[in-house]
Amino acid sequence: MTDAPAPRPRPGSELRAGHADRDAVVERLREAAGDGRLDLEELEERVEKALSARTYGELAVLTADLPDSQAPAPPAEAEETLVLKTVAGDIRQDGHWVVPRRIVAKSGMGHIRIDFTQAECRHREVLLEVNAGIGEIRVIVPEGWSARTHDLSVGLGSVRNRASAPPAPGMPVLRITGSSTAGTVVVRHPFRWPGRRSRD
Repeated sequence: MTDAPAPRPRPGSELRAGHADRDAVVERLREAAGDGRLDLEELEERVEKALSARTYGELAVLTADLPDSQAPAPPAEAEETLVLKTVAGDIRQDGHWVVPRRIVAKSGMGHIRIDFTQAECRHREVLLEVNAGIGEIRVIVPEGWSARTHDLSVGLGSVRNRASAPPAPGMPVLRITGSSTAGTVVVRHPFRWPGRRSRD
């Protein structure tokens, strides 16, 4: 009798998990404890493992025995990345749309406007990679959202972040990386001027 082959790991299970993934599992575990499915000792043990987990596979086993468990899925690059690229034209991403985990915005001499005010965002953290040549990338986030531009390098261009306050509880954080060579990157909340229309 031959030994059965070892089960193959789920594709992507060895990919690195992020803070948002660990937080989601911790929240799921607390809900399970509140429903009486985990006792206090089990909860503490699993939360400790979740907070120290490094991969999606390590997180998945912590909720595998819970009903309706949705283990964090590794990001599918094709489905989880939105690419906005223009050489000299204008791009507007606004209205109702579903926000992916990662957005790439590249503007040579054109203008890109990314408006999150009516968008559906299911992530606690969204990564926006920008490359502003001599164009402009304008980002509008809802009240309560927070934007971080600390990792954005600037050459002859400029970066104006007017949404740098800490996020409201449960609201997403937009982390902006990349560069502004000679262009402009603006991040702000929607205007609230009665009777006055926005310039963009």
